[in-house]
Amino acid sequence: MRIVHAGELPASFFEYREAAPVEGVREIMDQVRRRGDAAVVEYTARFDGVELSGLRVPLEDIHAARDNLSLQTAHAIRMAGENIRRFAEMQMRQFGEIEVELQPGVFTGQKVVPLDRVGVYVPGGRFPLISTLLMTAIPAQVAGVKEIAICSPPTHQGSVHPAILAAAEMLGLNEVYRVGGVQAIAALACGTQSIPRVDKIVGPGNAHVARAKREVFGEVGIDLVAGPTEVMIIADESANPRWVAADLLAQAEHDPEAQPVLVTPSEALAEAVPAEIQAQLATLPTAEIAREAVERNGWIIRVDSLEAAAEIANRKAPEHLQLQVAQPEAVVPLLRHYGSLFIGELSAEVLGDYSAGINHTLPTNGVARYRGGLSVQDFIKLQTTLRVTERGIRDIGPVAGALAKAEGLEGHYRSVALRMEKNP
Repeated sequence: MRIVHAGELPASFFEYREAAPVEGVREIMDQVRRRGDAAVVEYTARFDGVELSGLRVPLEDIHAARDNLSLQTAHAIRMAGENIRRFAEMQMRQFGEIEVELQPGVFTGQKVVPLDRVGVYVPGGRFPLISTLLMTAIPAQVAGVKEIAICSPPTHQGSVHPAILAAAEMLGLNEVYRVGGVQAIAALACGTQSIPRVDKIVGPGNAHVARAKREVFGEVGIDLVAGPTEVMIIADESANPRWVAADLLAQAEHDPEAQPVLVTPSEALAEAVPAEIQAQLATLPTAEIAREAVERNGWIIRVDSLEAAAEIANRKAPEHLQLQVAQPEAVVPLLRHYGSLFIGELSAEVLGDYSAGINHTLPTNGVARYRGGLSVQDFIKLQTTLRVTERGIRDIGPVAGALAKAEGLEGHYRSVALRMEKNP
C-alpha cells in the first residue's frame, strides 16, 4: 500500500474512475432485441460454455436445491433475511399516502405505488452471491412488487448455483433464469419469448453488465452502475491494527480493482497495518486477488487530525466508510458523503454485507455525493394528485394564467381561462 500524507494525495484519488471501454455490448443487446431467446442461447454457449435447452430453471430444481441446503446456511439465510426485511419495513413506513388541502379548494396528494415487475441480477461467477439476492429481492417484496424475475449465470454444472436457487425458494421466488452477462440485462430490458420484460433492473455485475445497464437506462429503470468496491477506514491510535487490516482485506478480496483505504493521524497505526496485511495475506485463500487490489489501489493516508480525515472522506464519498476511533460520536457529525457508515470498532463492514439488515448495494465511485444505497424507495413511485373545486380554481387559476402568459404559452393560458369563464 502506498503511504502518503494528505497533502501529497494526487488529484486523481478524488476523480471519477472511468471504466475501461467494453467491446461488444451493443451488438449483443441488438441481437437479443431482434432474435430473443435464440440470441440468449447463442451468447450463453459462447461466453459460459453452456448449451441451454431452456432459459427458466425448473421448479423441481429450485425445490431440490432448498432440500439439499445445509442447515447452517439455511439458518444464516433466514436470520439475515429477517433483519433485511425488518429494516426495509421500517424504511417503507416513511412513505405514506397523503391528501392535503393546501388552500381552500386545492387538494394535493401523494400516492405510493410499487413497480409491477423487477429484474434482479445475481452474479454467479467467482462467488455465488447469495446476499445479493437477499439485499435486492427483499426490499422489492416489502415495497409490494408483484413480479420478481431473477437472472444468474449458469456457472454451476450448467445451471444457477444451488445456494442461490435455495435462497430464492426461501423467499418464495420461483421465476429464475439461468442467464447471465449482457444477454441477461438485454433480455430483462427488452423481453424475449421466455423472459417477459421488466420495469427496472437491480443488482451488481462485472464491467460488461454495468455497461449493459447503462445502455438500457431509460428503456427501463436501473438502480446503480456499480464500480469496483471501496472501503475507507478512519482510525486513530486506539484502533486494533489486526482488525483494520482484516477489514481492508475483506473488501480487497472482491476484485483486483477494489480500493482499500486507511486514513489515520496515527504514525504507529500507519506502520503496523501493512505488516498485518502481509501476515494475513499469507493464509487468506483469496490472497492473489486481495494482494493485487492492495498493491494497485491501496492507500494509507496520514492526516494531522480526525477533522482532516473527515474532509478527505467527504471529498471521496466512499462506498463503505468505517470509524474506528476512540470517540466516534465526535466524528459522525462531520461526515456527509458515504454509501454506508459503520460506527465503532465492532461495527465491521462485513456485518452490513450480510446480517445487520442494512443494504449492501451501495453507490461507488463518488456517486454517494448525490444518492444513497438501494432501498424500498427504488421499488416504488411517489405519484402526485390534484383535485380542485370551484373555490380553488378562482384562487389559483389567475396565477397559472399569468405565468402562462409570461412564458408565451397561449394554449396553457386558454386551458385555464376557459375554466375561469365557467367559474368567475
